Amino acid sequence: MYNWIDALADLQNQGEPCVLVTIIEELGSTPRNAGSKMVVSAKQTFDTIGGGHLEYKAMQIARDMLASGKQDTHLERFSLGASLGQCCGGATVLLFEPMGQVQAQIAVFGAGHVGRALVPLLASLPCRVRWIDSREEEFPQQIPHGVRKIVAEEPVDEIDDLPVGSYCIVMTHNHQLDLELTAAILKRNDFAWFGLIGSKTKRAKFEHRLRDRGFDASVVQRMRCPMGIGEVKGKLPVEIAISIAGEIIATYNANFGLHTASAEPIARLLPASRRSQAAKLKASN
Repeated sequence: MYNWIDALADLQNQGEPCVLVTIIEELGSTPRNAGSKMVVSAKQTFDTIGGGHLEYKAMQIARDMLASGKQDTHLERFSLGASLGQCCGGATVLLFEPMGQVQAQIAVFGAGHVGRALVPLLASLPCRVRWIDSREEEFPQQIPHGVRKIVAEEPVDEIDDLPVGSYCIVMTHNHQLDLELTAAILKRNDFAWFGLIGSKTKRAKFEHRLRDRGFDASVVQRMRCPMGIGEVKGKLPVEIAISIAGEIIATYNANFGLHTASAEPIARLLPASRRSQAAKLKASN
């Protein structure tokens, strides 16, 4: 059998999100002991927590987490009786841990100096990157892992294929192309973040032209130009790239550290006998 630890390593190397399911508590007769694990991806499962309806239910929960992009760990207690279609008679608590979730789908338009400095930074983050340019010769020979190189005669056509909630970065060699890409991105208006390379003067010119095309000011206001963290100074490509990457990280980590866990404290999920033992132990200390 393909064990869970090998499967987890392979899926993470491939950048495929999955959920690690662990039995962390058992009471009475259960299919497998505490510490047993399985890995659930969108289409496959690896190893086992005992099979039967418990495992089927765990797979459903894990795949719901994957589909929703849920990042928080989750605890759930199961009684292994008739209601679950099992006859073990015991109880178990499962821990669900999302692994390798993609934080952002990013489209980078432009393979110039800043693009070549930025894309490797983005590739090292939990992101999926589409790198788009019409000039194949501008791409480096080695494309970073997790980056899809797209040579497109008409880069604007690629916008239709972007996932909803994408992060869009426009930094091509041509101002008119930048404008057309900007108009197409704003027309969709379903992005999580959109940055356009350039100065405040460039922004003013683009705002004027976009207004002439009928774009509402509230939509145009969503465009970040200049983009990047203002405190990161410097004009070297790598300095600009670090500034842009920093803003993207700050955006997708906006809720980092906030208490969003929906699971009850583990003590409440334990069987009653274990809760009473824990309470007695706490009282004696």
